[in-house]
Amino acid sequence: MSTPHSKDALMSYLTGISEAVSGKALPPVNSWQPDVTRDIDMRIARNGDWFHEGSRIDRPRMVRLFSTVLRKDGNDTYLVTPQERLRITVEDAPFTAVLMSQSTQGGVQRLEFTTNLGEQVLADEQHPIRVHYRQADGEPSPYVRVRDRLQALISRGVFLELAELAEEREGRLGVMSSGCFMPLDDATGDASCDD
Repeated sequence: MSTPHSKDALMSYLTGISEAVSGKALPPVNSWQPDVTRDIDMRIARNGDWFHEGSRIDRPRMVRLFSTVLRKDGNDTYLVTPQERLRITVEDAPFTAVLMSQSTQGGVQRLEFTTNLGEQVLADEQHPIRVHYRQADGEPSPYVRVRDRLQALISRGVFLELAELAEEREGRLGVMSSGCFMPLDDATGDASCDD
């Protein structure tokens, strides 16, 4: 397979994967074990914008396609195909949570986030909310897990909405979603869920 050097070549490179995936199912990137690993000049900015060779990728379809083959191995993030792992730079998180909706089902509050790429994530035991606070200035960096080890940085406006729903339990400040209490005061506390 040829090495992708331009946006069009990279798009062509991944189009075969999208065609191999039926419906809206995500490719089985966690089961792929490619023999080749290399770096590629692609970056996801903190605000969720994608760049290739220094130029912003303005084609939403292309970005959505790339996002379906993301995988985090160790501390690095890759675009994964059956043949190659392409290491990319991620400034913070590969996704950004730009919307939040609150609903109640069977008396249980549900918080659902929508990412900058249109993916919807229900905060629950498998998709917890975590907040890290910078040591330098105490600024929060809130996240929700999208899939596997991939996180979405919760945008400032959405985090303010989330904070309005906060309640105190056993001396911890947090939110409830899908029967799980998720602390917002620091990242040391895991979600505690009702059995």
